[in-house]
Amino acid sequence: MKKSMGTLWLAAGIALLLVAVGLGFLFGADNPVPWILIGILLFIPLIYRRMADRDQLSWEESYSVGVKVLDDDHKKLIQLLNQFMTAYKYHTGEAFERKALMELVDYTKYHFQREEAMLEEHGYPDIEAHKGQHIAMIAEVERFVEDYEVRGHKALEGVASYLTGWLINHINGTDKQYTAFFHQNGVN
Repeated sequence: MKKSMGTLWLAAGIALLLVAVGLGFLFGADNPVPWILIGILLFIPLIYRRMADRDQLSWEESYSVGVKVLDDDHKKLIQLLNQFMTAYKYHTGEAFERKALMELVDYTKYHFQREEAMLEEHGYPDIEAHKGQHIAMIAEVERFVEDYEVRGHKALEGVASYLTGWLINHINGTDKQYTAFFHQNGVN
């Protein structure tokens, strides 16, 4: 709702600026006010883009676990998370929200399976605890999906913040614990 109201206020502000430009030109083309307002109008998309980008999660090298295939998975998860957050925040409709949510959930499950298989293949000693975190996260996400089936858009309010926090904390915490292990076993 906040994002919708913000967009409404932005549209109203642009409309008012356009009216002010038109009125300013009534006093002549040499009047500086409409030209200043046109300059402001030209900068609005840039400002809006910067504000929208603040809501997006970006890959940082500090997230790297030192294993290319897993880093690529994590990058894809961040991309899918951003796609979901955009679908949710901009009320793109149920079809887009559902698609973005399910792609994120499905890829998360795929990534967990791949990561666990790699850990098992190389005999990672703390694999059960790692799997436990994956199981708990998937269970939480499935609760969100079930709630979405009942309440629709309103159920997604906490999903993006939960997933963002969980993903970054998991990568920077639990996943980084296997970096040295994989490197000792020749996995990069």
